[in-house]
Amino acid sequence: MAKKSTRFVCQSCGAAYVRWAGKCDACGEWNTIVEEALPAADSPTATAGKGGRRIDFSSLKGAPEILFRLKSQIGEFDRVCGGGLVPASAILIGGDPGIGKSTILLQVVARLSQIVNREGRPVRCVYISGEESVDQVRLRALRLGVSDAAVELASATNVRDIVASLDAGPAPDVVVIDSIQTLYADTLDSAPGTVGQVRAAGHELIRLAKRMGFVLFLVGHVTKEGTLAGPRVLEHMVDSVLYFEGDRGHHFRLLRSVKNRFGATDEIGVFEMTDKGLAEVPNPSALFLAERRGNVSGSCVFAGVEGSRPVLVEIQALVAPAGAGTGRRSVVGWDGNRLNMILAVLEARCGVVLSNRDIFLNIAGGLKIGEPAADMAVAAAILSALFQKPVPADVVVFGEVGLSGEIRAVAQPDLRIKEAAKLGFARVMMPPRRTAKPKEAPIKATEIGHIKTLADLFQ
Repeated sequence: MAKKSTRFVCQSCGAAYVRWAGKCDACGEWNTIVEEALPAADSPTATAGKGGRRIDFSSLKGAPEILFRLKSQIGEFDRVCGGGLVPASAILIGGDPGIGKSTILLQVVARLSQIVNREGRPVRCVYISGEESVDQVRLRALRLGVSDAAVELASATNVRDIVASLDAGPAPDVVVIDSIQTLYADTLDSAPGTVGQVRAAGHELIRLAKRMGFVLFLVGHVTKEGTLAGPRVLEHMVDSVLYFEGDRGHHFRLLRSVKNRFGATDEIGVFEMTDKGLAEVPNPSALFLAERRGNVSGSCVFAGVEGSRPVLVEIQALVAPAGAGTGRRSVVGWDGNRLNMILAVLEARCGVVLSNRDIFLNIAGGLKIGEPAADMAVAAAILSALFQKPVPADVVVFGEVGLSGEIRAVAQPDLRIKEAAKLGFARVMMPPRRTAKPKEAPIKATEIGHIKTLADLFQ
């Protein structure tokens, strides 16, 4: 009997089956299992031979090599990458369609082509697009004002051709692949964008980048859930994973690092979309608060920290009488489950009735907040909207709320206070300090230990 030459692979998680099924047992997704041909014997995904060369081992002791970083001169981008680009590293950048992934990368390589590398020669940048033709990329470069940059363009989708071209000439310093889902390896019979093709293409390109020492950018598509499409193993293969976030209704764009082997994770860079492309925002706190109106109920300024950067944002709440039954809950930019928890704590620990109210919560400016330090600021905004008593315009708030109503300490309180003082705020509501108070506080601090104390300020 002839050996079966195909298998069925889930396009969501990569699980393989011997026959087709409507639902993947591994991830629970429906209609994601597709028939694929098994890799050829000479494919990078095929089983290697039994023979191998001996590898050398070394000890942990010894002077580490100093990392040389290429700086794009775009401060926000370099910050997210850990201070610059490390040679022989692979960076995966994802985001919604039209959010600005190709735009920011074209601007980055245009800046990099104007500097010199550690050998003293100009940085060689290669931009390979599988989605657009060369003329289409040139039109974008003309709109961005970077058409004079010494960037080498190409339009290709065959991985074998791309690897041969990069390996033939002088070694590049930076290579952009836009996007990984459009590439295909001719050793596989499946269509571009499938799990097998993305895995094989990513493996070949990352191995080439490590061998030749250039920085590799891979643009990745995202699914409707907002995660990177393709196999999860691709995120493990690369050195850094960046997400481009933003709401099309706002002109702000956030570049967030969720994985970085050469820098801090959860670092963010703030950009503003203009007619000339993406412009970096060196002081995002002032920009997020630019349209804030003081002496308005339901508004509270939260002092947050994204990565190593303090950011002040406005939290807006609206409390309105509900119709029939239980009130609605609508949240933009924050976790809806955490809002329900804060409302339950307010009712149980403070006696505030909110179940018969419609509550709307919004993080102004399109920023998404994930840290629990915003709990007390959310509670203050809700109480302010409920009792129609504004939070003082010169006050910032931060602190985590526990289920028993206690206000818990958060990380880096001094950094948050310093940012608030720099923008002209005079007071801060914060949790009790776990350590000794600083000798000279830049602004007046009011320590609140329980959420009932916060509620008494508005009643």
